[in-house]
Amino acid sequence: MVRPPLTRLEHERGHRLGMLLREARGPRSMAEIAAVSGVPAETLRKIETGRIATPAFFTVAALADALGLSLTEIARACAGRPGDAALSA
Repeated sequence: MVRPPLTRLEHERGHRLGMLLREARGPRSMAEIAAVSGVPAETLRKIETGRIATPAFFTVAALADALGLSLTEIARACAGRPGDAALSA
């Protein structure tokens, strides 16, 4: 089955998610968050850089738990409108 290409909005949401995760990780290493969350460091890197714009729900949930974020916080952060200031940073 071929997956349809992501929309611009999906790419923008993925970018916002990556920025949020990077900020929440702070000085902690990707390896540390990977060990706590069970998500491979390479997957975390791809999410943070936007290469995985639509990660699986359970991946996001595991990262949220490891970073002390609620799923509500993540949903709010990623629900911004296209062109929001967070995207131009």
